[in-house]
Amino acid sequence: MLSLVLVLLLHSAAIAQQIEVSGTVTDQGGQAIPGVSIIVQGTTTGTTTNIEGRYTLTAPSNATLLFSYIGYVRVEEAINGRNVIDVVMEESVSQLAELIVTGYSAQRRVDVTGSVSVANVPQMQRVAASTISKQLQGQVSGVTITQSGQPGDEPSIRIRGVGNFGNVSPLYVVDGVPTGSIRDLNPRDVESLQVLKDASAASIYGSRASNGVIIITTKKGRPGLSVNFDSYVGYETPRHHGNPYNILSPMEMAELQWMASRNSGLTPSSSLYGSGATPRLPDYISPAGAMTGQVNHDDYYVNPFYTSIDDLNSFFRITPANQQGTNWFQEVFNPAWSLNNNLSISGGTDDATYLLSLNYINEEGTLLRTWNERYTLRVNTQFNVRDNIRVGQNASIAFWENPQSGSLQEGSAIGMAYRAQPIIPVYDIAGNFAGNFGAPLGNSANPVAQRERTANNTGENTRIFGNIFAEVDLFRNLTFRSNFGGSLASSNWSWFQFPEYERAENAVLNLYGEGAWNGTNWTWTNTVAYNELFANVHNVTVVLGTEAYEDSGRERGGTRTDYFSFNPNYVNLSTGSGTPTNYSYKYENSLFSLFGRVEYNYDNRYLVNATVRRDGSSRFLDNKYGVFPAGSIGWRLSQERFMSDFDWLTNLQFRAGYGVMGNQLNVSPDNAFSLFGGNQLNSFYPIGGGPGLAQGFRQTRIGNPTARWEEAHTMNFGFNAMFFDGDLEVDIDYYQNDVRDLLFNPELPGQAGLAAQPFINVANVQNKGFDMSVTGRRNISSSFNMSATVNFTTYSNEIVKIAEGVENFDGTSRRFGTPIIRNQVGWPISTFFGYKIEGFWNSQQEIDAANAAAGGTYQQDAAVGRFRYADVDGDGRVTADDRTRLGDPHPDFTYGLDLSMNYRAFDISMFFYGSYGNDIWNQVKWWTDFYPSFQEAKSKTALYDSWRPDNQNATAPIQENSGSFSTNGVPNSYYVEDGSFLRMRTLQVGYTFSPELISRIGLSQLRVYAQAQNLFTITGYSGPDPEIGNTQSANASTTSFGVDEGAYPTSRQFLLGFNLGF
Repeated sequence: MLSLVLVLLLHSAAIAQQIEVSGTVTDQGGQAIPGVSIIVQGTTTGTTTNIEGRYTLTAPSNATLLFSYIGYVRVEEAINGRNVIDVVMEESVSQLAELIVTGYSAQRRVDVTGSVSVANVPQMQRVAASTISKQLQGQVSGVTITQSGQPGDEPSIRIRGVGNFGNVSPLYVVDGVPTGSIRDLNPRDVESLQVLKDASAASIYGSRASNGVIIITTKKGRPGLSVNFDSYVGYETPRHHGNPYNILSPMEMAELQWMASRNSGLTPSSSLYGSGATPRLPDYISPAGAMTGQVNHDDYYVNPFYTSIDDLNSFFRITPANQQGTNWFQEVFNPAWSLNNNLSISGGTDDATYLLSLNYINEEGTLLRTWNERYTLRVNTQFNVRDNIRVGQNASIAFWENPQSGSLQEGSAIGMAYRAQPIIPVYDIAGNFAGNFGAPLGNSANPVAQRERTANNTGENTRIFGNIFAEVDLFRNLTFRSNFGGSLASSNWSWFQFPEYERAENAVLNLYGEGAWNGTNWTWTNTVAYNELFANVHNVTVVLGTEAYEDSGRERGGTRTDYFSFNPNYVNLSTGSGTPTNYSYKYENSLFSLFGRVEYNYDNRYLVNATVRRDGSSRFLDNKYGVFPAGSIGWRLSQERFMSDFDWLTNLQFRAGYGVMGNQLNVSPDNAFSLFGGNQLNSFYPIGGGPGLAQGFRQTRIGNPTARWEEAHTMNFGFNAMFFDGDLEVDIDYYQNDVRDLLFNPELPGQAGLAAQPFINVANVQNKGFDMSVTGRRNISSSFNMSATVNFTTYSNEIVKIAEGVENFDGTSRRFGTPIIRNQVGWPISTFFGYKIEGFWNSQQEIDAANAAAGGTYQQDAAVGRFRYADVDGDGRVTADDRTRLGDPHPDFTYGLDLSMNYRAFDISMFFYGSYGNDIWNQVKWWTDFYPSFQEAKSKTALYDSWRPDNQNATAPIQENSGSFSTNGVPNSYYVEDGSFLRMRTLQVGYTFSPELISRIGLSQLRVYAQAQNLFTITGYSGPDPEIGNTQSANASTTSFGVDEGAYPTSRQFLLGFNLGF
């Protein structure tokens, strides 16, 4: 027995022998990973890797080391007496998302019972874009993003559809500070991004959460010194640099005019094209129709900078005809360059860390005189004052200039590119801009002139955004945090409107304007968080907090006319001779909130989450306060004992939640009050029979002191499943959002007078659908791995109620005088509305038979070759009651496909994004497919595929000199097209050099890559770009979107870049 005891003691001593272990931790590309946590299993002993990925520690010779780092699969290595252990860690998206930042706290992913999508930020950042919101497109389920090719443009973001009649933008929370915009956030500064989609996840943000919440955490410093520099240069070309609108040549335009005249029963004749049986092209369009030898160039007189109407009337223009045709699209769209440089420096000690980043981006737009130039500086710090006290700050300052094309409508340069006749050259004989003045060529502007005349317009923007915070561990499980943050922002702009001497419609001599805006907002949040584990199975977390918010700003500006010089160094509001106009306004609103959350976890199997928030808002008078509760439950089925034999099942969790979120953005702070004012037209009166007018006062708007919060009642059911140790992951949610008490201003009866109606809580809207995300990963060998992620989002939108006695309200009418959009109970928001075409009238006999059956006129303006509209209501006639739903811009579903592969030092990734089932109202066709629409440039459809006796299966109706009810006079289904598309957003190929090679030149990391963006788009849409959002057209709003009047198309882009580290 004694011998046995001695043997056991000696064996125990051997086991307990301590040895020194060291090594290097790298990723699969051989790049060192600093900050990796190394723990001796079963103990608290551990260390972290330094900037070179090296570590050293002392441990028992038979112990096991645990290597862990966010974004990588955890590694276990038995020491087995070894003194050197090098480890290669594998990236893991599921591990990246293991800790999720939710409202005012963080949760393990397996403990989350709400609907939260976690973005793969490194994969997102492979998309070359100036904003993180553009990079987010297609990367997470439940989020629909629509963008344009305009540099610096903020895309439209909708989380689970359109939920109200006004502002549908989500709330952004950056480092704990709520904000309404992230356009100035450097994408390279983003560490993590989560999207809170349902009430159980987002209702803790209360009155600002009904449109969803996007939480962004910026990068922080790490111990040791790390310097990284990223750069790329890009070259982009318009994807449709040919003839995207299929505009006719000058001779074809003349032939179309001849055809329209004959179809109208007239003998063709034109001051430009003569009066023969066939048209002939002139040598000059000004003087109209002149031929070579008929014009003396010495008579030319045009002063582009004229300041008198008398001078304008004395001009003698000489403009040669461009008989080959001007491609106006190519004239205003040209290849462009982009440059992005980013420098980040991180460092510090275990008790003090810092991160400094500098970013410069310069994106030229493919459209003339558009660009986005931005400078960004960020400084983030954190200090451990004591073991239980932490303080720090996150701050950024951005400065940018971003001249854009303005409203993308028929009057923009893009609009004029499809309206201006091709026979008009860009310049006249003297190099001044050419146009349609004095010639029968419509009233379009010269689009090149439009853009070039903005060269000296200015728009400068500055924004400081950030926060300071302090955390104190009051007791073992009790932490207090105070966070104060906000922004200071300002904008200054000036513009000059030149006289358009070359245009048929030239109403302005000159006009100058300038303005300025400055705004301030701040948020102060204080929270107390308590966490405790009872009896080793009951885990309870409680978060309580208060929050105060204030937002204020002011704008002022003015205009003036009649300048004697157009020199930008001379022009200001003081130097014009015309009467100046000015304006100013200011605003202020505030919130005060109390909130709390309780999370309960029983044995890592059963989860309960309850949240409540009470907001008080200055926007409301009688109903200042709103309460927004939410609750959710979860069940981790995979943790049950009867599931223990399913080794292939890593995790299976079901969740369900219900709650209420609010919205206060769709009402102004003065909506509660009645407004009064006066003007000569409606409140000045003659008194006593005299010639003078006495000033009067009238009510201009009716107040509504009882307005209250819009409320989104959301229900969510979902599950998450992980298989084969995370190699396959599936996440699916079903949701239903009932948005109640929407603020709407229904039309008042005539006896209410001229006062504008207030916003009242009357309408309801419902969205429902599915979100799905599937990720698969496969390690083929130690040097070859692949991954694929599919994101899929569906939603259906329906207006449930508008107001008592109100079944619909109309949106924009564009050129028709009657609406092209109707918002009606039972239909989606922004539904396209008009007459349904069922063919053409192919003979007079058809028309006579229809009229006879109707006992009168079956359809107004019915004639051979014109549209035949459907009798939808079946009353035997086509009337206004036959207008019907023609489509809507909401997609049935959107999707993203992300593919990546790594082989040794090479990597390749592809990303596809698509939308299916959305319709587009192509208003461009009103201009291009109907000859009488201002008789400007027309498409090949009008000439070659319009109705003729020998082409009765045509696309367009008969071409005539005058418009009518049965052609281009009313909204109809001719303009509605399927906008579905699939786009290859990115293709990137990279190579990472081995650390051994680059360490000789002092580098720790070097990766080079080539990338292509928007390589191809598969679509049936006839316009240049099927991606049409509510930023794409004039008068666009949540209730009138999806209309294409000349979108700024996305461009094909090619980039070369590198990432290096020191």
